[in-house]
Amino acid sequence: MLRYTLPAILLHWLIALLIISAFALGVTMVDIPGITPTKLKYFSWHKWLGITVLGFASLRLLWRLGHKAPKYPAVMPDWQRSAAHGLHALLYVLMFAIPVSGYLYSLAAGVPVVYLGVLPLPAVIDANPEWKPIFKQIHYWFNMTLLTMFALHVAAALKHHFIDRDGVFKRMLP
Repeated sequence: MLRYTLPAILLHWLIALLIISAFALGVTMVDIPGITPTKLKYFSWHKWLGITVLGFASLRLLWRLGHKAPKYPAVMPDWQRSAAHGLHALLYVLMFAIPVSGYLYSLAAGVPVVYLGVLPLPAVIDANPEWKPIFKQIHYWFNMTLLTMFALHVAAALKHHFIDRDGVFKRMLP
């Protein structure tokens, strides 16, 4: 059985954990009424997670460009291979698009992003009340798309493990 490299496996699971955490925190923080110290803290943590995802996604993409993914089993139908490639491509796009859209939303809202409370990120756009709701909606819909693609990814992995028993799932296990 061909497997992914250890760095690819570690980055996959680390990024997955960070994305799940950022998503859960995002859902939690927007449900807190008003502006409270806890809500502000959660917004900061959410942004820090997003920036961290962006950094690790960049490392993962660089690693992936230099290391081919293991081939799918020969018994896997062509349509499943195509669907898997498309899904993975979309997941990569979203790993970049979601943090960038959140960053732009924050800047459009006039809120600077300071990574871990110590490293101010450059303001690539000025505060803009007209752009704020647009970036907010983009960020939201990218996240809803990611949630759907994540569910498909997990369902496909479980199908390969429990139904097909073709080793596809085990390629990404540590």
